[in-house]
Amino acid sequence: MTNTKKYVLGEDRIPKAWYNIAADLPSPLPAVLHPGTGQPIGPGDLAPLFPMAVIMQEVSTERWIEIPDPVREIYRMWRPAPLIRAEHLEKALDTPARIFFKYEGVSPAGSHKPNTAVAQAFYNKQEGVKRLTTETGAGQWGSSLAFAGSLFGLEVEVYMVKVSFDQKPYRRALMETYGATCIASPSNLTASGRAILEQNPNSSGSLGIAISEAVELAAGRDDTKYSLGSVLNHVLLHQTVIGLEAQEQMAMAGFAPDIVIGCAGGGSNFAGLAFPYVRDKIKSKSKTRIIAVEPASCPTLTRGRYAYDFGDTGHLTPLVKMHTLGSTFVPSPIHAGGLRYHGMAPMVSHIKELGLIEARAYAQLECFAAAVQFARCEGIVPAPESSHAIKAAVDEALRCKREGKAETILFNLSGHGHFDMGAYIAYFAGQLQDEPYDQGALDDALAHLPQVAAE
Repeated sequence: MTNTKKYVLGEDRIPKAWYNIAADLPSPLPAVLHPGTGQPIGPGDLAPLFPMAVIMQEVSTERWIEIPDPVREIYRMWRPAPLIRAEHLEKALDTPARIFFKYEGVSPAGSHKPNTAVAQAFYNKQEGVKRLTTETGAGQWGSSLAFAGSLFGLEVEVYMVKVSFDQKPYRRALMETYGATCIASPSNLTASGRAILEQNPNSSGSLGIAISEAVELAAGRDDTKYSLGSVLNHVLLHQTVIGLEAQEQMAMAGFAPDIVIGCAGGGSNFAGLAFPYVRDKIKSKSKTRIIAVEPASCPTLTRGRYAYDFGDTGHLTPLVKMHTLGSTFVPSPIHAGGLRYHGMAPMVSHIKELGLIEARAYAQLECFAAAVQFARCEGIVPAPESSHAIKAAVDEALRCKREGKAETILFNLSGHGHFDMGAYIAYFAGQLQDEPYDQGALDDALAHLPQVAAE
């Protein structure tokens, strides 16, 4: 076996600013609309949910937004994250391709999510907020916000999608260890949750439902704000530390990626790696292929409609234009809980419409097979979400083998799977199956998209 090659930057190379792709878009992002009036919203409309510093980042078109020193100081706990060449996997695949991965599982919470959780906790603390509510799917976001809340003395209340709440008890335990309260969603603590349980007492939940519960509670208390782990512009902005570091590390390795890959649910880890490379495509007409990979059972980018929709099931959030399966669509209970969201980030959806990125979807079993192969080659057990990016990287490497091309592949390993071993146990026992989505439910959800004059 060859030696694994790591490319590690010193602490002084942690980015000093986040990259805001809004500054470089060929055409602007469609407006965010008020759910009641259908008119574009202003910063004041978001004030009940977010601190003003975050709101101003959400609407900013400045290219670079400075990272506050207290946030960079906390980033030093795990950043810069390593870039690793997967030489053992290359050998196993017998491919001429070079495979690199950016490993975000080195953070205290085990994923990329603290990159934005720490920033959001900092801004909320600055503005005197005492309490944060949020939702989580697989639990990576919930545990990350719990971690960040503990650093800034904030109470954190997490609504965890019920199927993941049951599947991933160790994620719940991690949140509680950091001091957060974790509640299965839908719950009977909110009007949104009670309405869902009245319709379906056995609901497995969805991120859309959990968002409704968290938003409802935040909007009802002056000392509480809502914190989101994906989808919105400010979240994607904070994640660009991944791609900015990766560009410098790839230069250290002496290669530029021909293909950049990230798994995609709401869009945060994909955007974090991809957006600096999308900028190169816009500015210098780079030929780099950029691929977002999603579950076949929740095919937002590959089967969803590009339309205005609510971000939550209870229709409490503003209307955003995105690739959506419909806000009432409940995805199948796959183990990649962080990818079970009915919509895609508006910014990711927009650049997909502009032809700057590609999208593909994979089923659960083939992703777990790729994850196991990767673990046996590289020693890291991937989160089920990250396995989608691995599967795409393997497929591209095998294509290179067939075509005799020595291309360079870069993917984001967005988190480890140490809290997801129940899924691996089920996989090895033959208890996992590919979960198809309900076409009838999808058709019904899309038939009830809100009618928006702006379209």
